[in-house]
Amino acid sequence: MQKDFFKRLSKLQARLKDLSKGLKPRVGLITGSGLADLVEIAEGLMIPFAKLAGLPLTTVEGHPGQLLISSQIAIWAGRYHLYEGFNADEVVLPVFLLASLGIKRLIITNAAGAINSSYKPGELVLISDHINLTGANPLRGNYPKALGPRFPDMTDCYSLKLRQTARSLMPEVKEGIYAGMLGPRYETRAEIEMLRRMGADLVGMSTVCEVIAARFLGLEVLGLSCVSNMASGLQPQRLTHQEVIEKSSHTAKKIAQLVKELLPAWA
Repeated sequence: MQKDFFKRLSKLQARLKDLSKGLKPRVGLITGSGLADLVEIAEGLMIPFAKLAGLPLTTVEGHPGQLLISSQIAIWAGRYHLYEGFNADEVVLPVFLLASLGIKRLIITNAAGAINSSYKPGELVLISDHINLTGANPLRGNYPKALGPRFPDMTDCYSLKLRQTARSLMPEVKEGIYAGMLGPRYETRAEIEMLRRMGADLVGMSTVCEVIAARFLGLEVLGLSCVSNMASGLQPQRLTHQEVIEKSSHTAKKIAQLVKELLPAWA
């Protein structure tokens, strides 16, 4: 973490406290590409990122840059990616800010390419584990010891308990291991074969840094991947970001339904 991270974070937390008007959500949700419509899950206070002075603005299509806060859930619609030129501190700012609202559980969503040939575009997959191949770790550097452990345990980084609850509500949902890559590009055939041999079922360009930060802060994490496409070499056509957004938007309905059922189950 950079030297000015906590000074910057403190100012943003104070501003968010003023804007949130005392709302205390217990669950946070970060949306992936094409999943911004998830803000419709709840009615609440909508805060554009522009009102949070010092917060980076999103640059990627499908990430509008707004935060919805209700009494139950806070939805961060517009994530930051390492490939945009943001550093790891900026990528995990949403996690720290959501935690400052008092959330205890964090739902991380993303759009991912399927390496596992049993998956189909449009499916929803629970993330059971991840492989961090981004070359980044948001905990690198110094930080106040009171915040969390120097070496956080990542054994159960995607909560088994939360996954079991999700499966009880959606028995047909599959599970898989997510490989986080730096981007911004889709993988070569050889890279996909490497990832398959490493045990990855899904591949994308987000999530892993945020989950590391969440576990550092003691948050329980539920990871949800929208299978937007088959990975390189597993489909005849070339991959495009527009395809990712379109397929993710369709799957957002499944995620919305699951989250609506999870909230009372977690009460």
